[in-house]
Amino acid sequence: MAGAPVLVVPSPPRDAERVAGADDRASVAATSREDFRVRCTSKRAVTEMLELCGRFVEKLGDALPEEIRQPALRDVQWTFESAVQENVSINGQAWQEASDSFMDSDIKVLEDQFDEIIVDIATKRKQYPRKILECVIKTIKAKQEILKQYYPVVHPLDLKYDPDPASRVENLKCRGETIAKEISEAMKETRCYT
Repeated sequence: MAGAPVLVVPSPPRDAERVAGADDRASVAATSREDFRVRCTSKRAVTEMLELCGRFVEKLGDALPEEIRQPALRDVQWTFESAVQENVSINGQAWQEASDSFMDSDIKVLEDQFDEIIVDIATKRKQYPRKILECVIKTIKAKQEILKQYYPVVHPLDLKYDPDPASRVENLKCRGETIAKEISEAMKETRCYT
């Protein structure tokens, strides 16, 4: 799981173990027992972080000449991984001693995350239809208000039904003949002037 949280808790100083008035040898022994490694809870998460950082290490090798790039990258990668493994403790154990398998705590964390996702999705299934419905209602009301404010610019004329279309056709025929005569006379007059 990429991006898994890694618990990092620095070790508290062991000064509390020292008793007032104790000699310096006791404080040296307490300091030598102190674990300065980074505490983590999942070896798998640390391995994923190593893989992620490994990509950045490979990009650093692009500036190197081709003939030494591969050996240098292997050496840097090995050094980096070794340094991380030496300075990390998994549940209080050294890197080599820690197991790779899922621990009960890892499974419990995954189950808790899964439960949270289920609850989140179920909540959204209940909430989003209501929110969508509200938006649809607002949109419909806004459209209705806009339509109420609309007034046609051109007022339609009342057309009357003519029961006798023959008289209308005769009227149009007469008008067409008159217009044709006027056009032909105008054309004749323009020819005379040219």
